[in-house]
Amino acid sequence: MKSNWLLVLLMVFIVFLMLIKGINYYQKTKEKEKAIQAKISLETRDTVWRGANKNQIPYYTDSGKLIWYGYQLISNTSYYLGPKGIVTKISNGMNCQNCHLEAGTVPFGNNFGKVFATYPQFRGRNNSIQSIYGRVNDCLQRSLNGKAIDSNSTEMKAIYAYIKWLGKDVSRSYKRGGTSIMKLALISTAADPMKGKLVYLNTCQKCHGVDGSGEFNPTKTGYIYPPLWGANSYNDGAGMYRISNFAGFVKNNMPLGIDYHKPTLTDEEAWNVAAFVNSKPRPHMDQRGDWKNISTKPIDYPFGPYLDTFTEKQHKYGPFQSIVLYKK
Repeated sequence: MKSNWLLVLLMVFIVFLMLIKGINYYQKTKEKEKAIQAKISLETRDTVWRGANKNQIPYYTDSGKLIWYGYQLISNTSYYLGPKGIVTKISNGMNCQNCHLEAGTVPFGNNFGKVFATYPQFRGRNNSIQSIYGRVNDCLQRSLNGKAIDSNSTEMKAIYAYIKWLGKDVSRSYKRGGTSIMKLALISTAADPMKGKLVYLNTCQKCHGVDGSGEFNPTKTGYIYPPLWGANSYNDGAGMYRISNFAGFVKNNMPLGIDYHKPTLTDEEAWNVAAFVNSKPRPHMDQRGDWKNISTKPIDYPFGPYLDTFTEKQHKYGPFQSIVLYKK
């Protein structure tokens, strides 16, 4: 009889221990969940436009096939249109997504979010109403230092279809940000190419090379990392040749892998590295037809004539505050 009571007490004790362990496990689990939720609540979240993934393209339909081809042309332009292009040979070997990151889908990555909603539009640089076709050809002629393509070509129709698909849910009045390059605050001094060289060597040269020539893919049909200066880079008529555009782009996207939530460069470093890269030689484009109304030239457009008395050097590197005050 006594042994039965001992057995009962032992079982009660074991159940009690199991109950205590269960309560402790439950409490620890709840504490872990709270810690995870607290960490998640501290993480910054996208409040801006981000484009649809390529896998969402309905490539199984006829219209989807055209959109998919447009995506391919944007992401791997050189394969189709570069120096060894299988369609034609009209560009410098760079891809559109070297400047329009991840085929134009990244917030503050020079994306295509509002392109379909806002074009055609008047552009001061072109002195006219410009269509999407014209804007695409602008990029081909300037950023890819190449030639325009026919607006009736399959390639242009495909690029148009892709841009339209990406922006189909974006209205002209769309308020969430991220659909343009971020405008950084002006620094109080001129951007310094020599300081920018240090930033470049510490941060950029491991991908783009000490000489800025980039890195070819294994087949040499295009670049894994694009050239930032030299004969195969964008020409001096490209938007990236304005250092405000370059600085805003690299601040929020470089080195590759960071985004606007957690940039690694300071504003000053971004301005300086932009000055360094754009101090280097590159192809020249005849821009005498640009900005016929010179009063509309951006403050960092580095080619005269101007309405003000500031030099081309100051318009290129700054300081810009005095130019801003003059324009006001």
